[in-house]
Amino acid sequence: MSAKSKLITQGEHAVSDEPDLIISTLLGSCVACCLWDEDAQAGGMNHLLLAGERVGSGNGYDMAGVAEMEQLINGIVKLGGRRDRLRAKIFGGAKMLGASTGIGATNIKFAEEFLRQENIECVNASVGGSSARAIKFWPSNGRVSMRLVTEAVPEEAAPPKPPAGNEMELF
Repeated sequence: MSAKSKLITQGEHAVSDEPDLIISTLLGSCVACCLWDEDAQAGGMNHLLLAGERVGSGNGYDMAGVAEMEQLINGIVKLGGRRDRLRAKIFGGAKMLGASTGIGATNIKFAEEFLRQENIECVNASVGGSSARAIKFWPSNGRVSMRLVTEAVPEEAAPPKPPAGNEMELF
């Protein structure tokens, strides 16, 4: 029997207790949190973008990242998982294409702080660096397969040649 696959992108999450389901995503500066409850054999993954942006004059994180984490946790709880048994693995947060922003580092910091505040043990992580990551996660048992994506950025193309015409010049 072949495994089922669910692809998630920025701002999405997926949860499952199906033993043959694989949740996958591709990360650059975004961060994915893989959470699972081994006893319930249920888990899920999200794809956080700009999770740690601070808004307003307060010291707290914006509600988007917190809401995305809570949606993921609540989805696992609905499948029989318990918050106090959740374990985590986090991935992503790369500095992509020489970007001068610290988006990746901010996303990493958010994920790590959220897990720490919620007393969710992070058992493994692959974060930072400058390579994208392709992630496959088996939510029923917490297994992860990660591949670094190190393809070179395409060289800048030469300017296009003007179309052949009747040699009329407009000015």
